[in-house]
Amino acid sequence: MKKTFFIVLYVVLFLAPNSAQAKFPVHLGGFIIGDDISNYTNLIDMKTCREVTYNKYLAEGEIYPGPGFKTGLIAYGLCDRPNKIVRIKLKYQDSSKKFFNKLLKQYKKRLGDPDEYKGDPFQTVIAWKWSFSNQKNERLSLTLQHNALVEDKKIGTAVKLTLTSQVEKERACFMAKKPNKDKKSHSGKAVSKNMWEFFIPY
Repeated sequence: MKKTFFIVLYVVLFLAPNSAQAKFPVHLGGFIIGDDISNYTNLIDMKTCREVTYNKYLAEGEIYPGPGFKTGLIAYGLCDRPNKIVRIKLKYQDSSKKFFNKLLKQYKKRLGDPDEYKGDPFQTVIAWKWSFSNQKNERLSLTLQHNALVEDKKIGTAVKLTLTSQVEKERACFMAKKPNKDKKSHSGKAVSKNMWEFFIPY
């Protein structure tokens, strides 16, 4: 009886927290969501860090490829929580479909089945998405993708881990501080009778 009690106690104190943490994965490829970008100067080429086009509340830097990875981008906030990592995007060295299938099995083994399929119906681009939340009302999305044919996307296998709730906070912070200036636009200008030459390359 006493032995059974200690086994149950061990499961509650040690195994249960680990299981809970596994359902909100923040570690990937040697990086941790929420950490300060300055902690990774040995893993990120800081000279490449710059604002993300159209998303100026975030900045991104290129990684120095580690074992098993070919390229990667680490994004961090610039407003609500400056310099805190909010997104990890990595491309695996092995671009084969065989590797992707093995990797997907390991993902499912650790994280459970994906929540939705985000690829195309013909599976030229295969993408599986997981969604997580925790007691702090933080939301996290994870997408594992394999692309074998579509050239305007990265060929091979890639993973993207995003703290979506914090990305939204970064955007809200940026918009709140952004001066409300009227932007100049060409939309009000009349288009000439030769508009097709303006619209179509020649």
